[in-house]
Amino acid sequence: MNNKLDKIFRPGTIAVIGASNERHTVGYALVNNLVGKGYSGTVYPVNLNEHSIQGVRCYQHVGEIEDEIDLALVATPAETVAEVVKECGQAGVGGVVIISAGFSETGQEGQALSRQVMKYARAYGMRVVGPNCLGFINPSLNLNATFANRTALPGKIAFISQSGALCTAILDWARKQKVGFSHFVSIGDMADIGFHDLIDYFGNDPRTSSILIYMESLKDARRFMSAARAFARTKPILVLKAGKSKEGAQATLSHTGSLAGNDAVFEAALKRAGIIRVETIAQLFNCAQGLALQQRPAGNRLAIITNAGGPGVLATDHLIGNGGALAPLSEKTIARLDEALRGNWSRGNPVDIHGDATAQHYRAATEACIDDPNTDGILVILTPQAVTRAADVEREIANLARQTRKTVLASWMEEEDFPREFYYRPPDNTIPSYQFPESAVDVFLKMYNYTRNIELLYETPSTMPQEFSPDSAAAKALLDNALRAGRRQLTEIEAKQLLSFYEMPVTCSKLAKTSGEAVQLAREVGFPVVMKVVSPDVGLKTDIGGVEVGLKGPAEVRAAFRHIKSRVQEARPGAEVYGISVEEMIHKRYELLIGANKDPIFGPVIVFALGGVTVEIFKDSNIGLPPLNMALAKRIIEETKVYELLKGYRGMPPVDIRSIQFILYKFAYLIMDCPQIKEIDINPFVVDEDGGIVLDAYVILDQEYREGQHRPYSHLVISPYPKQYVRPYTMKNGRRVILRPIRPEDEPLEEEMIASFSRQTQYFRFFGYIPHVSKELLKRSTQIDYDREIAIVAEIKAEGKKMMAGEARLLADANNEDAEFAIAVADRWQGQGLGGELTDYLIRIARERGIEKVFANVLKANTVMVEMFRRRGFALTSIDHSTYFAELEVARVVEMRP
Repeated sequence: MNNKLDKIFRPGTIAVIGASNERHTVGYALVNNLVGKGYSGTVYPVNLNEHSIQGVRCYQHVGEIEDEIDLALVATPAETVAEVVKECGQAGVGGVVIISAGFSETGQEGQALSRQVMKYARAYGMRVVGPNCLGFINPSLNLNATFANRTALPGKIAFISQSGALCTAILDWARKQKVGFSHFVSIGDMADIGFHDLIDYFGNDPRTSSILIYMESLKDARRFMSAARAFARTKPILVLKAGKSKEGAQATLSHTGSLAGNDAVFEAALKRAGIIRVETIAQLFNCAQGLALQQRPAGNRLAIITNAGGPGVLATDHLIGNGGALAPLSEKTIARLDEALRGNWSRGNPVDIHGDATAQHYRAATEACIDDPNTDGILVILTPQAVTRAADVEREIANLARQTRKTVLASWMEEEDFPREFYYRPPDNTIPSYQFPESAVDVFLKMYNYTRNIELLYETPSTMPQEFSPDSAAAKALLDNALRAGRRQLTEIEAKQLLSFYEMPVTCSKLAKTSGEAVQLAREVGFPVVMKVVSPDVGLKTDIGGVEVGLKGPAEVRAAFRHIKSRVQEARPGAEVYGISVEEMIHKRYELLIGANKDPIFGPVIVFALGGVTVEIFKDSNIGLPPLNMALAKRIIEETKVYELLKGYRGMPPVDIRSIQFILYKFAYLIMDCPQIKEIDINPFVVDEDGGIVLDAYVILDQEYREGQHRPYSHLVISPYPKQYVRPYTMKNGRRVILRPIRPEDEPLEEEMIASFSRQTQYFRFFGYIPHVSKELLKRSTQIDYDREIAIVAEIKAEGKKMMAGEARLLADANNEDAEFAIAVADRWQGQGLGGELTDYLIRIARERGIEKVFANVLKANTVMVEMFRRRGFALTSIDHSTYFAELEVARVVEMRP
């Protein structure tokens, strides 16, 4: 599936279109960087007016080159590029990198040029990097396909940047720091190839250990999230996102909209994708180094060992100020340190072993802290001292670091003994080291956050709730009817009805059209009562005096009726007022806000916050992306300040936190099921130890929604667990299995099934014998992103326990056009029709998802599979003496053959 990108990033032949003999031009620099610099491929300059470029034969048109061209580098004026790309397509070029500027960044005319370029590229099946980019470097091939005046050192970091200028600065910095790269890519305007394509490509690249991204904007959030979630578990993805200001956020009409700013949503999305977000270029590379050389910490508790008090205090302040914690040393550790250091230390954390500490003192202190169960990581700080040999300290700490699974970081603050290149020695020689302790603390906390973010990937909320039964049809009908009527928002009574369809507890609001009716309803409800305006044209009622609370008798109710109508008429003269609602006055200890807002990039996002009328003042909020389950809902709650109050504070009893989790869980399903909602506020949701209830709700409708034109869940950027694919199947022997999508918790079942395979079954599935299945392979198999991959397992109950009888999977490419098929059935369940059923089921799913081709490699010796493919219309092509390539055009499959 990555063959098209291989043509670009691992080309054997390159045409440079716009090559030049004029120094200080892009065309000159491109050829100069490619020829005579160690690249073993063939370079063909192309220029209409030259016979040779820098001593190499030149062609007027790419179509004149006799060789098959893998990659074309285009550096011609913007207005000529579309025709050049067309010529490349006609000549059979594999892929194109457009260096030229003058496209989307120049306005409508440039955007039209970009569309024309992509029209030709798609017509000929070519992938495009750029336009308006620096190019790329592949150090393993000595390939510098840029116009930069420096190249990159070889290494294991894949770096992707939207800014070409930043690329050149980082190349200069990286050479000084001895930082190496597997790939170094400037992607420019991303007319075609985007972040998701490159995460896919580098995620599968064995030469790449981590992916670093400098991001200014994001075009296809769903594909980006899908790619990131697919690879973040096994390869760290770090993002430096530019543009954190409020100015990037659109004006909104609800409290939720004001809390869900552009940058806050980005933060939540990156977290949910398992991505590490950094704030500076230094953090980007520092964190990559830390993750490459050390285990991730299980918690945020850090032990600090230092030979000077000041750096230890600064490190502590930075740790506490950014969400970390000082590890509380156990009594056993303190006694051990007393003995090793003869009492000459701070007797606490930070462990200050003073300026006369030797390498042995450092070793003893570090070893004791590593062995303490209360520590998750160790930071060793060394300042220049006449009595301390820095190299000996480094050797001792490095030896200890190799023997523990805890995170060990260092801050060597002495430049002379530790020149810069020390920081990036290979992992078997050293530990991550930073000049200043704050940098090391940053890395520790980012590594811990990565651990936390990866945990989020294990959660797989379903398309269908398991703990309640919503009436989604009624909810959709209510919203559709309001939109058909030309409404922009629901009334509070309608909004509460909508919430009740999802079994959320709401107060009962009764509508009064006269003051007399209001008094009668108040007597029925029971004093004191709350009264509110009911209007399709009024949203935030409190802002215009549309709410009165604590009304204790008929006189107050009559007065409130008059006052509310008068104030609304004055504030909104044209508003249609249906009447005034009357409801019971409810007192609970805490007011919370639960809301959702459609972000222009990431779609619906859920906000949880301290609520009430002061919500926008305190802004104690957290954001999550649907879908949610109970665990994800709790994580959202826990990451707010109000959580400290909710769980009980200074003698006050804890509230019913499960009721808050449950309403977030239900609320997420409402947002998933109803793309008609643009913004929604539940404010307040009041709660105490006896549970919670919704007092007010506000729903703004999405005027861009078109009934019948939305694929289910297409408005989400994270695909939920596809529970719709769960169904029973009866095998030929009468045994019943459940066919269902795989889940992360299936890892033990998957391991047990693979272990039960005979040598032949294992050989047919993996094209070789695997004596031991790695945990990494099991995680990759069971923790999938359902947007791009679907694995259907056959679950059977045998010998009193659940087992996996078989599994089939489709892994689609980044564009969801082609998908690779694989299947295995455990030996004891073979010959029962299960393999054929799994195959047919996945082909139906492929058709439903719009996948055009399904392909597989199959051994010729696997005659059962070969015959099964033939009967289903797969085209079989012999690759070599042992293997067929099987391909099926899904659209042409009219009916599955029995």
